[in-house]
This record gives sequence, C-alpha cells and structure tokens, in this order.
Amino acid sequence: MIDNWEKIFTTPLAYRAELAKALLAENEIDAVVVNKKSSSYPPFGSVDLYVPTEQAIIAKLILDNETTFS
Repeated sequence: MIDNWEKIFTTPLAYRAELAKALLAENEIDAVVVNKKSSSYPPFGSVDLYVPTEQAIIAKLILDNETTFS
C-alpha cells in the first residue's frame, strides 16, 4: 500500500470491512478495502481496511466506539 496509508482494521469477512468503510465514509474519512482472500480457497486470507495516516487515529476511535466492531 502507499506509504501514507495505514491499516486500521482486519477481518476474514469482507462485509465487515465494507460496513466499517461505510461508517468511516459517514464521518468523512477516506477508506480503502483491500481483499487478500484466496479466490480458490476462501477460508485463507484476510480483508484489510486502510485510511490515510493523518486520519488513522480518528478512524480507530470511531470503529472502537461503534458497538458493531468491538
């Protein structure tokens, strides 16, 4: 990933990463979902959520305070 982006959330479930991205978008925080799951064997891999480094602390606080992601 580009140097000025930070991974703030990892999950094996793609829909959870998309929900987290939507929650951050509601708070005007840019986010990118990177799916590293194997298409041939889905149980392996993860889905990561990245945000710009300067927004990482705020994004983590938003996700930590959301009961869905705790």
